[in-house]
Amino acid sequence: MSIDFSIYKLLGILGLLLIAFGVFTQRKKSEDLFYIFGGLFLLLYSIYIRDLIFIVLQIIFIFAAFYHYFSKTKK
Repeated sequence: MSIDFSIYKLLGILGLLLIAFGVFTQRKKSEDLFYIFGGLFLLLYSIYIRDLIFIVLQIIFIFAAFYHYFSKTKK
């Protein structure tokens, strides 16, 4: 049995871990950064697996995280 493990799968795992860590983080500013980077890594993975629904979802998620991050820094 061979396990096909690529850099894209590693990025997907890292993205999931970053987003999960962001959920448990109590500091809002760093929480958004975990969401942004986790979303970017998952976007790369979703492009690799060519899942259009997941790609669109990740783009929306990243934009929302960026918006939330920068709307808080202006205050």
